Amino acid sequence: MRITSHFDSGSIEVVKADKPSDIQLKIRKDSHSDFLQWFYFRVSGVESEALTMHFLNASETSYPDGWPDYQVVASYDRQEWFRIPTSFDGKVLTAKFTPQYNDLYFAYFAPYTVERHLDLIAWAQLSPLCQLSRVCQTVEGRDVDLLQVGEPGADKAVIWITARQHPGESMGEWFIEGLLERLLDEDDPVSRSLLNKSVFYIVPNINPDGVFHGNLRTNAAGANLNREWQNPTQEKSPEVFYVRELMHKTGVDAYLDVHGDEAIPYNFVAGCDEIPGYDAKHKHIQDSFKAFWQEFSPDFQVKHGYPVAHHQIDEYMTMATSYIGSTFKCLAYTIEMPFKDNFNLPDPEYGWSPERCKRFGASVLGALLKVLPELK
Repeated sequence: MRITSHFDSGSIEVVKADKPSDIQLKIRKDSHSDFLQWFYFRVSGVESEALTMHFLNASETSYPDGWPDYQVVASYDRQEWFRIPTSFDGKVLTAKFTPQYNDLYFAYFAPYTVERHLDLIAWAQLSPLCQLSRVCQTVEGRDVDLLQVGEPGADKAVIWITARQHPGESMGEWFIEGLLERLLDEDDPVSRSLLNKSVFYIVPNINPDGVFHGNLRTNAAGANLNREWQNPTQEKSPEVFYVRELMHKTGVDAYLDVHGDEAIPYNFVAGCDEIPGYDAKHKHIQDSFKAFWQEFSPDFQVKHGYPVAHHQIDEYMTMATSYIGSTFKCLAYTIEMPFKDNFNLPDPEYGWSPERCKRFGASVLGALLKVLPELK
C-alpha cells in the first residue's frame, strides 16, 4: 500500500500506514500559516482491501464544526467523485471504504486543480465572446488569468466575478465553469440578453499558488487573500493588489465572490449590510437579487446563513465583498456553497457535487439578468 499527495492540489501527512485497516493521517497546515482543513491524496495497492482511515487532528483543524454530517469524497478516475461513510467522534474523523480497484483518490471536496483551470481558460478563449488576459503574476510566478466576456460600453453594466480566494474551496471554480458554459453559449437567450447590456470580468482562480500547494485559505506567502482588500501589497498579496487596481479602472456595478462554507449545509449569500453608508437602496438591490435567484434555482435559499455582525468591523472591511460594496456602492455578494450537501435537496451518493456547483453557477445568470435594470 502506498499513500502520496505529491501532485497538483495534493495535501496530507501520513502518520502510520502499516495496514489498510488502520491508516493514520494528519491534515497538513497551509503554506506559512496555521490554517488547516483541506486534504487530497492517492492510495495505491488496495483493491478489495477494507480501508479505515483516521484523520487524527480533525478536532484541531480550522473549522471542526465542519466535520459533523460530513462525508469524504472518493474517486477512481478523478472525474466522478462520490461520498463514502465518514464519522466524527469529536476528536478523530474516520472514513471507511472497500475499493473495487487498485488505485483511488480521496479529498475534502472534488478538487479543481491548476491544470484543470488551464484547460478551462484555454477552452473559454476560443469563444468569440471572450478575451483572455493576464492580470499579474502570483508570489511564485503563476499567472492570474482574467476572462472578459462581452464588450464594454457607456450604458453597459460592469459585472465582476472572482473565485478561489480561499484555494481549498474548490466548489468555487466548478461554479465558474458552469457559469462560463452558459455565458459563452451564443444560443442561450439569457446570456445573449445579459451581454447586450453588460460586460463580465471573471477571475476563475485568483489564488493559483494556494490551489497548487493544497492550501485551504492562503496563498504561497501565507496571506488570506480575503483579508487583504483594504491594503494589499505587491509583495504579500499581488493577486488582490492587481485585480483591485483593474477594478478601479473598469468600475464595478455588481460583484460576486464565490466561496465554500465548511459547516453550513446550504447555499447562501453574505452581503455588505454592515458597510459605512449602507442604505435603503443598497438593501433593495440585495434583496431583489436574492428573490430573483430563488426563482431560478431551488438550490438557493435565504433562511440559513451567517448572522449579521458575523465578523468584527475591522476584519469585515478587509474582505472583498465589503470593500467592493463600500467603494463602488454596488451590489456585492459572497456566495457560499457547502462542503457537505445541500440539506434542502440532499443527495446521499454524491452530496453537494461538481455537477450541482456547475448548474448553480449557470442559474445565477438568470438572477443577474433580472436585477440588471437596478444596477446602473
